[in-house]
Amino acid sequence: MTNSVRKVAATAVLGAALAGCGGGAGAPDAGREARMGTPVASTSASASASTSASAAGAPAASPQAGAPAKPPTMAPGPNGLTPVFERAKQRTDKTVALTFDADMTSDQGPRAADGEHFDNPALISTLRTLKVPSTIFMTGRWAEEYPDQAKSIGTDPNFEIANHSYSHHAFTSPCYGLPALDGAAARADVDRAFAAFKQAGAVNTVPYFRFPGGCYDDQALRALSTAKVTAVQWDVVSGDAFAKDPVAVAEQVLGGVKPGSVVVMHCTRSAAPVTEEAVRRIVPELRKRGYRFVKVSELIGR
Repeated sequence: MTNSVRKVAATAVLGAALAGCGGGAGAPDAGREARMGTPVASTSASASASTSASAAGAPAASPQAGAPAKPPTMAPGPNGLTPVFERAKQRTDKTVALTFDADMTSDQGPRAADGEHFDNPALISTLRTLKVPSTIFMTGRWAEEYPDQAKSIGTDPNFEIANHSYSHHAFTSPCYGLPALDGAAARADVDRAFAAFKQAGAVNTVPYFRFPGGCYDDQALRALSTAKVTAVQWDVVSGDAFAKDPVAVAEQVLGGVKPGSVVVMHCTRSAAPVTEEAVRRIVPELRKRGYRFVKVSELIGR
């Protein structure tokens, strides 16, 4: 049983609760080998630290001085498949990436109009206050619903916005009951999300993609090969989806983090109401343990 398949069993409740977000389906055959890609553009530790240190400042519409012109990506896998990143290869440096999925499916507009909150401004404010560089995996539909917030996040050097699809539909099936896209529709869905970020005014976008539900296979990796993105999974599931106890969420994260870890959390108040409080517990404890928070781009670049 592959590591990715184990994630399916370990996070089925999480994935089902969020209609597919936060689960994790495996990549069979060559898909597994796609993880073996190597960075083709790298970020120096000093440049990344400089960018992270600027997080306390006011949001800026342009990269900080000394920041890399292009975020690092991984080389394609076998037969040109989209590469998959789960955890940093450099596993002695105490770095960790907190990632937050800003989920909204293409058909949830009426629920938002009725007052359901798919955003979480308090969480973003806390990340700024605590000076935690973070990667936000945003759906295009979320950016359309909250364009001011998407712009604020996407012009703040504390954050980088990565692609979580436009529609939050599945890129392979089955995937927690999500409607599935075929290859051409999947590729167009990614482009539509990037266009939504641009329309909102976000500039700190990176060529990273997270599959809805974490579900993918070789066909999905092949469909995205021309998008020139690195698919980003995770090795630590926070369990914040519909959780009611922030202490339990914090303990689950603290118990799973290792050097180079990628933690998956959520930036949706209705679906993950205790995430902000959990983060306020997680951050100081990990810093006490000697960890440094980085964006995914720094982990890939190492």
